[in-house]
Amino acid sequence: MLISDLRAIGNKLLSIRKKLGLTQGEAAEAANLSDRTYADIERGTVNMRLETILKICEAFQITPDVILTEEENSLSAKQEDLFEQLSHCTIKQKETAMELLSVYLKSIR
Repeated sequence: MLISDLRAIGNKLLSIRKKLGLTQGEAAEAANLSDRTYADIERGTVNMRLETILKICEAFQITPDVILTEEENSLSAKQEDLFEQLSHCTIKQKETAMELLSVYLKSIR
């Protein structure tokens, strides 16, 4: 699932950078960005251009999907949470939820 929250992307970059043992300055230099720009990206306060994303990915030797998508485990956890919530609903509420989901899925095809 694609991540659109800039803070979530910044947090992923922070985690990757720390695993690589880099400072923000070193990461910025490797990606050919200013220290300020890179720090703002990690804080999630700027919207990156595709070119910037690619520079960071090249510097970290990762593919864009690593920072732009959620892991499947996260999706599974969300599904389990929804099923848990549905288990506490009445039959009528479950039918309504299923109908809403059906209408939505038809609309995106």
